[in-house]
Amino acid sequence: MTLIMALDQGTTSSRTVLVNAKGEIIGQSSAPLDCHYPQTGWVEQDPLQIWKTQQKTMLDVMQKTNVSIEDVVGLGITNQRETTVVWEKATGKPLAPAIVWQCRRSTAICEHLKAQGKESLIRKKTGLVLDPYFSASKMRWLLNEVPGLSERMKAREICFGTVDSWLICNLTAGKVFKTDVTNASRTMLCDLKSASWDEELLAIFGIEQSALPEIVPSSGKLAEIENSILGKSLPIAGIAGDQQSALFGQACFDVGQAKNTYGTGCFLMLNAGPKPVESQHQLLSTIAWQIGEERTYALEGAVFVAGSLIQWLRDKMEFFQNASETEKMALSVDDSDGCYVVPAFVGLGAPHWDAYARGLIIGLTRNTSKAHIVRAALEAIAYQSAEVLQCMEADLGYPLQELKIDGGASANNFLAQNQADLLGRTVRRPKNAESTALGAAFLAGLAVGVWPSIESLKSCWQEDRKFEGTISEDDRKVRIAGWLRAEERSKKWLQ
Repeated sequence: MTLIMALDQGTTSSRTVLVNAKGEIIGQSSAPLDCHYPQTGWVEQDPLQIWKTQQKTMLDVMQKTNVSIEDVVGLGITNQRETTVVWEKATGKPLAPAIVWQCRRSTAICEHLKAQGKESLIRKKTGLVLDPYFSASKMRWLLNEVPGLSERMKAREICFGTVDSWLICNLTAGKVFKTDVTNASRTMLCDLKSASWDEELLAIFGIEQSALPEIVPSSGKLAEIENSILGKSLPIAGIAGDQQSALFGQACFDVGQAKNTYGTGCFLMLNAGPKPVESQHQLLSTIAWQIGEERTYALEGAVFVAGSLIQWLRDKMEFFQNASETEKMALSVDDSDGCYVVPAFVGLGAPHWDAYARGLIIGLTRNTSKAHIVRAALEAIAYQSAEVLQCMEADLGYPLQELKIDGGASANNFLAQNQADLLGRTVRRPKNAESTALGAAFLAGLAVGVWPSIESLKSCWQEDRKFEGTISEDDRKVRIAGWLRAEERSKKWLQ
């Protein structure tokens, strides 16, 4: 048996899966990961917990499946992308909490740079908008606020990295400091066309290149893990940020193919081909993957709150005990009774990029029940995604025929059908919704010869169910207009 191990380090959990040569997941293990909210709009994690939970799942999956480590020929990594970790180069000790991609604490830094007229330059070089979402402003905040950190950076004593770099550091006992092109392209410090650290961007944010990892392709024998971790040295052969990995795992290898991942947030990504697409609608241009010298680009729209909205209804509002109950609750009422939920808990992502927006529930009446609000919450996830897709089609100049979906919430049939209704497009769900982990496995497997080519991976994708739109165009327009009115009310709340 030939197996690839894939590490899937997400915002709310660390997971490890084992994938065979048919592209089937034969074993998996997951461990929850805590998020901390020390102030309004702040989100952070413990870097050591990130590593320890990931390590635990690696050991657990081997024990659960009872397979031999000799059967595992390579390891892939996929990760929450913009989350920023800083650690001591000599010891690997974290020097601050990890600042999570959702965190808005660096808003003032971004506003200051906008006032200096830096926004267009950053946009042109990186394909990104100037927003606290991305890593560079988080690094700058740490340098400003952690005593002595700036001096230590100048003395070349620290490492700044996204979660992939942090995992690689721990997997190699501190010997390797690398990131791949997809994660680098999310820092706001990387030139999109050359896939290299940019001196002008580094100067804008005051980051020394010596504190940043080496940028490498997404597939290749990139490092070796220590024998002591699993009892065998394995090549780290695939690395990609979670959304790029999901695009690859969904076999979106052709230009114009797109997927939407329903996780903590919602991320719609489209294969844009060998050249970056400059969005006219506030979407992001980013690197999809690089295999050898061949680089593929993507167009992306990020929705900050999706699955975390359902978590909030469960944990804070106590509307239900398990997220799986939401489908039945939503279907228990005919509609949301005019209720809209706008989950702008940490601002709005694409296409608005409003760090000052905040969440609201509007349209409440004496008739509104928990079921109406739950239905409105699921609809909100679909509304936000539909808005992004409309912008994507406007950038491309032609409509998409279908959308592949994945992530935990894609199992919700009400959500999937609602998405098809609001898009008026075919929505396709794979048999294995773990596209993110599969993408990392595929990238690693290509590098170590499990699969001979990208073309050979297409047969690994199998459909579970197809959803077609069932509502009229007029009904679709009315519903979307109501959503846009509600969304508008949430904007600039803190200003």
